[in-house]
Parts: sequence; structure tokens; C-alpha cells
Amino acid sequence: MKKNALIGQLGGPTSVINSSLCGLIQEGLKSKRIKHILGMRNGIIGLLHNRIIDLGKEDPSVIRDLRHTPSSILGSSRYILKKTDFPIILRQFKRYDIGYLFLIGGNGTMQISQQIEKYCKCEGYPIKVVGIPKTVDNDLCGTDHAPGFPSAARYICLSVQQAGRLAHDMQSTDKYVILQTVGRNTGWLAASAALVKDRESDAPHLIYIPERPLSKDRFLAEVKECIKEYGWVSIVCGEGIQWEDKSFIANLHLNNDYANFEFGAMGGGSAAFNLHKLIYQETNFRGEFQITESLSMCAIDRASKIDLDEAYCCGVKAIRIAEEDVSGVMVSIVRTTSDPYQVELGVVPLEEVAVKIKPMDHKYINSQGNFVTDEYLKYLRPLVGELPGYAELNFIKYPQLF
Repeated sequence: MKKNALIGQLGGPTSVINSSLCGLIQEGLKSKRIKHILGMRNGIIGLLHNRIIDLGKEDPSVIRDLRHTPSSILGSSRYILKKTDFPIILRQFKRYDIGYLFLIGGNGTMQISQQIEKYCKCEGYPIKVVGIPKTVDNDLCGTDHAPGFPSAARYICLSVQQAGRLAHDMQSTDKYVILQTVGRNTGWLAASAALVKDRESDAPHLIYIPERPLSKDRFLAEVKECIKEYGWVSIVCGEGIQWEDKSFIANLHLNNDYANFEFGAMGGGSAAFNLHKLIYQETNFRGEFQITESLSMCAIDRASKIDLDEAYCCGVKAIRIAEEDVSGVMVSIVRTTSDPYQVELGVVPLEEVAVKIKPMDHKYINSQGNFVTDEYLKYLRPLVGELPGYAELNFIKYPQLF
């Protein structure tokens, strides 16, 4: 018997999350086991409050254009399920005749997927639950990388490359520039900036990530060394970096409503701001800091082609998995080779993903903890794609006439 499929986008957006949605809708409309493709507005909140739409009635050209549309077009939320929500969710499934649930998101989303499937199973309600990976942090377990990360990495690469040119050319005025990326627990995204460095003098010079605690003395020494060597310094840091005593470099307020600390400007002083202040107090040099916040999550003009294609294929794969009566899994990207770059799509049980964090592997971080290794660049390069090159003057001095 045909059942309806319900799709939701949870957590933060990415440049390619709508490409996954496109794959789900287009493949779902072909399915002989799915009756209608429905969507929930604003994630689980939409399910709880009857904000359900019929995606099959949208113009096919609009669905097609989702492959190159940024952010989360269904609307998202970071709602945390309460015990009292589960009976309501089950009642909604029955009301809308839902037999398939597809949630696109990160490790928190996979926990929600797991909780819903477990509850429905205990209540004897038949439903197939499949997760589609998404995160710019790249901290999802069970997958080589998550859709959304390659495009965010490309955004950071281009930002550091271009801001580095500016900082280099303005070093007579400003001696340092600090760019902060998202990433509460891991440094995958901050570390991606290393891909734009061709010469030792190029940005970035220093990269600081949550996996490696930082000492103030070492930080200032490394900054001064770079300024002495190059005349300026480019620094990239993850928002969740810590001092050696495990205190966060960012000033933190209380947890927000979604059980997350605020590490950005809203948190009362970002890591980048505090590092900037520390350098100024020590050297009296001018400099600047940049916080991209959500910009790296929705810049479709900087999206990676591989990322757009893989995100779409993950949506298609999720439908096919559900048609095979598989449930309680997340679509997984398995890299078979890096050169040439090739992947296969598989599945990983939700319990291996839910709420777990995948830190950067030790082999990807240099011994000083302030940059990456060649192994990380090999991992990252095919995901980001080709980066632009820029002109360099030779600065040939004009001879004096007298």
C-alpha cells in the first residue's frame, strides 16, 4: 500500500541542502511506493503545528532550480524534542498517512530521527526513517564528509585568500587579520583555509582549531614571529577554540534555547575579537578581525560543484534506501580514491551518528598544532575544486635620474 513521504530540513542551512531536497522530491515522485511528497515548514515545529505542504504540486521547474538555491527553503528550526511531543508526532503521522520520514541535518537531526523511529516502532506504527547528512562543520561520524562542508570550505578558502591579499597590501597600516569560522567542537572548516597557501608568505600563516588548546604565550610568540618574517600575519580560528586550561577563548553567555553556547558576536566577545585584543595589547599594532557566521552556510555563488552533485545524489539515495524497506540509517559518503576522486554512497546506522562528534584526525594536524599537514590538503583538495590565482608584480625599481 502506498504511503506519503514527509521531508524536513533541520538545524543550520548550507549552500547545498536544497539540492538534497531536490533529489528527494524528484526521485520520490518517481517512486511506485510513495503516494505524495510532503514537506514540513520550519522542521519539527511544522510537523507539530500542521504546517505541512504538498511538494508534488510545485512547478517542476521550481523543484529543478532547488539544485542551485541556497539556504533551507522549507524553513528550519533547532527545536529540541520533549517527551510530550512524541504522541503528537505519531498522531500527525497517522493524520497525514506518513509511511516515510526523511530528515536532512547533522548529528542532532540524526538523534531526532533515531528517537522518532524508536518511538514509532514501540507503538507498532510502521514507518521508514532515513537521514540525509548535512553540516558545514564536517563533524558527522560515519561519512567521509558531509554535504555542505565542501562549499563552506570553498567559501573560507576564497575569503582568506582575498582578505590575505588585502592584509598583505595594507601591512604598512595593519599588521594582522583574524578570520573566525563556525565550528564549535572541530576545526575541519577553519583548517580548510590552508588550501589557498602556495608560498610560505601567503595567507594563512596560523590556524587554530578546537582540537588543539592554545597557550597565550605561544600564540603571541607565533604572531610576533610571523610579523617579523613577513611584515604581517594572517590567522584563521574556529569559534570554539580553547586556552590550555580548557576555558573558551570566546566570552560565553548562558546556553541558548537550543542547548548551544553562543561563540559568535552575540556571545559577548568572539574568539577572533579576543585574540585581536590580545595582540593589540601586546604589540600596539593595528589589525582587524572578520567573523563570517552564517555567510559560509548559504553562499551559492561559491558552492562546490562536487558538493552540489553529491548533495543531490544523497537525496536520491535516501528514497531508494527507503524503497528497499531499510530504516534507521543515514546516507553515507564513502571515498574510494582521492586521485582520481571517487565516492560511493552507502548507509550508516543512526546510532553511530546521533549526537556524536568527529574531530579532525591527528594525521591532519601539524605537530605545533597551528596548521595542517599535506594529508589534509589531499583530503580536501578534490572537494573544494579549483581556486583562482592572482597577478603578482615584480616591483622592478625605476632608476634614479640624478
